[in-house]
Amino acid sequence: MSKDKRTFNKQNINQKRASKPVRARREESASIESMEEEQQDLVAGRLPAIEVLKSERDINKVFIQEGLSGSKMDEIQKLAKKRNIQISYVPKTKLDRLVEGVVHQGVVIAAAAFQYATIDDLFAAAAAKGEDPFFIILDGVEDPHNLGSIMRTADASGAHGIIIPKRRAVGLTATVAKASTGAIEHVPVARVTNLTQTINELKERGIWFYGTDMEGQDYRKWETTIPLALVIGNEGKGITRLVKEQMDGMLTIPMTGHVQSLNASVAASLLMYEVFRGRHKI
Repeated sequence: MSKDKRTFNKQNINQKRASKPVRARREESASIESMEEEQQDLVAGRLPAIEVLKSERDINKVFIQEGLSGSKMDEIQKLAKKRNIQISYVPKTKLDRLVEGVVHQGVVIAAAAFQYATIDDLFAAAAAKGEDPFFIILDGVEDPHNLGSIMRTADASGAHGIIIPKRRAVGLTATVAKASTGAIEHVPVARVTNLTQTINELKERGIWFYGTDMEGQDYRKWETTIPLALVIGNEGKGITRLVKEQMDGMLTIPMTGHVQSLNASVAASLLMYEVFRGRHKI
């Protein structure tokens, strides 16, 4: 008899049983050096700035480009003043140096370092909504724009959290925060040392696992009303062998065009919204 403690009676599922976050470069000045010592993150962009100001994260200072105006900038200043946060009006060149290579749209926030969630936090997020857990596991996703985009869709589709490995994968960076357009403040992200061990532990807690594969089951036949985790692999190599061996089922996205693969964040978005569709009937 199988020792699998999970219970699932649906018939249309192919079951199978056999360091610290990287931060943007900071200006070589005393004030920036002190921010590094205090382990702070720099959040760039207007929408991300608004979301972090609305969150409960501690914020030291808001840097705003001199001479900028508009409704978003007004909202940022209003939120900062409401929380009694210092606003510093600086030249664009200073913001460019603070977050080199990141589009800041005239605003950068020095916030407390992002705190990764625990696995229990993810379960708590599901329990708070009275829903079966729905987690996203990223097996070696390296592109910060992909992670940010996945976080954005995870928030919109109702996922209860994301799990990423500590090694050989992107963490929570300024670029990720910008790409997520503020979703980083709302989607719990747990960082684990051993992904395969974590999957085994989650199975003991009733979670079913589904990955992506060209030879998998059509995702439109996927039963999504159960406690589940969607696994998305590396942009080039896909899901690693050890993780793939632990999947309860593999899913494929049918395509009729000439290109037979999708970007990791695009594939993740389609599958996340299939879960949303299955759990929120019209």
